[in-house]
Amino acid sequence: MKKFVYDFNEGTAEMKSLLGGKGANLGEMTKIGLPVPGGFTVTTEACNEYYVRGAKLWDELKEEIFNHLAELEGKTGKKLGDLDNPLLVSVRSGSVFSMPGMMDTILNLGLNDKSVVGMANATDNKRFAYDSYRRFIQMFGDVVLEIPKYKFDTILHRRKNDKGIEHDTELTWEDLRDISELYKEVVRKEKNIEFPQDTREQLLMATEAVFKSWNNPRAIIYRRLNDIPNHLGTAVNIQSMVFGNMGDTCGTGVAFTRNPSTGENLLYGEFLLNAQGEDVVAGIRTPKPIAELDRLMPEAYQQFVDVCNLLEKHYRDMQDIEFTIENKNLYVLQTRNGKRTAAAAINIAVEMVEEGLITKEEAIMRVEPNQLDQLLHPTFDSEQLAKSTLLTKGLPASSGAASGKAYFTPEDVVHANSLGEKAILLRTDTSPEDLEGMVACQGILTARGGMTSHAAVVARGMGKCCIVGAGEIRIDEESKTFTINGRVYNEGHAISLDGNTGDVYDGEIPTKSPELIGNFEVLMAWADEIRKLKIRTNADTPKDTKQAIIFGAEGIGLCRTEHMFFEESRIAVVRQMILSRNVEERKDALEQLLPMQRQDFIEIFREMGSRPVTVRLLDPPLHEFLPHEEEDIVKLAKKMNISVSQLKNVVAELKEVNPMLGHRGCRLAVTYPEIYEMQVRAILEAAIILKEEENLTVIPEIMVPLVGQLTELKYIKNLMIKTANEVIQEKGVKIDYLIGTMIEVPRAAITADEIAEEAEFFSFGTNDLTQMTFGFSRDDAGRFIGEYVEKNILEKDPFQRLDRAGVGKLIKIAADLGKQTRPNIKLGICGEHGGDPSSIEFCHQLGLDYVSCSPFRVPIARLAAAQAALRLPQK
Repeated sequence: MKKFVYDFNEGTAEMKSLLGGKGANLGEMTKIGLPVPGGFTVTTEACNEYYVRGAKLWDELKEEIFNHLAELEGKTGKKLGDLDNPLLVSVRSGSVFSMPGMMDTILNLGLNDKSVVGMANATDNKRFAYDSYRRFIQMFGDVVLEIPKYKFDTILHRRKNDKGIEHDTELTWEDLRDISELYKEVVRKEKNIEFPQDTREQLLMATEAVFKSWNNPRAIIYRRLNDIPNHLGTAVNIQSMVFGNMGDTCGTGVAFTRNPSTGENLLYGEFLLNAQGEDVVAGIRTPKPIAELDRLMPEAYQQFVDVCNLLEKHYRDMQDIEFTIENKNLYVLQTRNGKRTAAAAINIAVEMVEEGLITKEEAIMRVEPNQLDQLLHPTFDSEQLAKSTLLTKGLPASSGAASGKAYFTPEDVVHANSLGEKAILLRTDTSPEDLEGMVACQGILTARGGMTSHAAVVARGMGKCCIVGAGEIRIDEESKTFTINGRVYNEGHAISLDGNTGDVYDGEIPTKSPELIGNFEVLMAWADEIRKLKIRTNADTPKDTKQAIIFGAEGIGLCRTEHMFFEESRIAVVRQMILSRNVEERKDALEQLLPMQRQDFIEIFREMGSRPVTVRLLDPPLHEFLPHEEEDIVKLAKKMNISVSQLKNVVAELKEVNPMLGHRGCRLAVTYPEIYEMQVRAILEAAIILKEEENLTVIPEIMVPLVGQLTELKYIKNLMIKTANEVIQEKGVKIDYLIGTMIEVPRAAITADEIAEEAEFFSFGTNDLTQMTFGFSRDDAGRFIGEYVEKNILEKDPFQRLDRAGVGKLIKIAADLGKQTRPNIKLGICGEHGGDPSSIEFCHQLGLDYVSCSPFRVPIARLAAAQAALRLPQK
């Protein structure tokens, strides 16, 4: 019979896929002799089997759980539901990849109306027993019975208000007993059942609830955001309870072996006295820094420091550790590789190499490429910051800078975001239900909570600026206001957050570009030594070109010439060209555009130096350069000194049913060859000027878009060569250049051997190739792609991540055929996929020469290419 349950002493770190990250680490810590409360893990395979069986627990699994429970009872000398010495357990989720706060946990399971009395007698602590019971009823009611949490919170807050107290710890045991009874009344009223008294039934119901939480909305959203596969399932960890809420010699906390925001090699965390674990992560009380524990319980603190050092050396990575102290005795409840900001990830990786803990190759693999996006965006301008009004200060939980209008609910943030507004999510404290608002906002600010609260941990994982524990803020959702130091602000008031300092400022503050120095440069240099793929950029302006070089670009893989035409000083000439009534008029207009285009290329080539530059000739249909609204047509007709009816006729003539498949790309050159002639002349004249005047050798790569067959490319190539020869002859300067094509039509991919007879390079335009292969309009697909992903029809939006099975197969076919005809053909991609790590890995597998992406994704591509080389060494 298949085994679905493992004791902690049977598990190891290598069993992560079966036991989940938490279960595997509990097994590993047990094996190396750390003080881990005993327990067992129900596997991820059991979770998947649960769904296969129609979301039902089966008899064999129940029997296996109870057999392991009996072993745990024997080891502890306690029994679940016992009247004299009851065993209490926690029931926690544990996925393969860490998903903090996204799934469900139940603590103190095993209490009922009778065993709570036994617990009080066994510990001689009635307050502790009833505090544990009221917590259990609420968690079980929320997680298992799906009763809204606020229905319990309301009762607790009312009792505290009636007594004029602030903290839960000030409630007496009689208060807690009464609250427990009121909680059971909520269960009776909401579910029309008595609160379950059979403790074995409680255990099965809780196990089932954790399995169900794998598919709760926030967990699904989190997996989608973090590319965690849906089929993995969650394990369930059943562990004997130790208690941090028995009095002032008890406590609970969370700590990181290094600072998760900066990477500094100092113990970083916090704890609460007389509390249970959820009090820390939920931000219900603002906790104390971990250093305070040294003063209050020095022996427990030193033991914890020793445990942290041991675990970091054992796992060779920064650890996130949950612990409980019961009567001054330390217990370790969990360890996992800690979530960290991009800056911290880089600093920790580089410093661990210097400390001899890991290799350079391991350091490269430790940093998630997409995380680098956190480092590549602006911070507050210091001069403006000095002039700004400081409103309040909190704890700097996640680095960065953010400005926006303050909103109090995730729904309002999502709505504001949909309207194009920048929003700050301002909450008393966050919970997993706030995830969509946390995704949509610019930054997060909470009045309560600490550096390991839900808001802090999730924000760091997302790379969102976050400040927590700003205790001077009072939020009144009813009046839609928030108050700081007596001053009232309306919802929608603009504020700015400095996640590096914890400062909250009035109004919006300008930002400045980041400086990527120090360990970032060290890690990138290591990545550059290892990667095989070259990294180019998509850039159309000198400014973008310069930024890309700063980020490490090795050339331009896509310079979109049409972007140059949309500038205000040029659009009139472009329109004049489009409205021309004959070739002569069109050439006159193009003659005016020629010096503008030439100057564009001079500036871009100069910035790029001797690095390669691929210039795509005009691609979009001409109608995109003309207005379509009546008012705009009338204005333009007057400006161009033509009749409105004449302009309307031209607009109507150029209008296409499906413009993305219409008169664009190389098809324009077939009907209007003078356009490409002007562009080729501008490119080569620019290269010649730089060679003559600045001794800069540029070898332009001129790319023809949308080719579908060899004869198209032949016709246009002849046109281009004729123009090039004329320029070279006129100037008396020899200049080298390449002519290639963009493979973005499926027919071009499967006839690439023919096209390679004329093309010296292929650049795969994966945006249009995806569009034409799927038959999805990328302009309209946004209306339904989300549904496809949500319903598992598509694993990922194919416009964000390259579809290897379909589009990828076409790229492979084209690459193989192209090399057959022209073995030294240069191959790269220039669609948006050029900045996606998964797509980059695929390009590495195919042996392409380069990927090209937007300037701000160049560092991401450099790191992803290095990781691909380490993961998949080429033969």
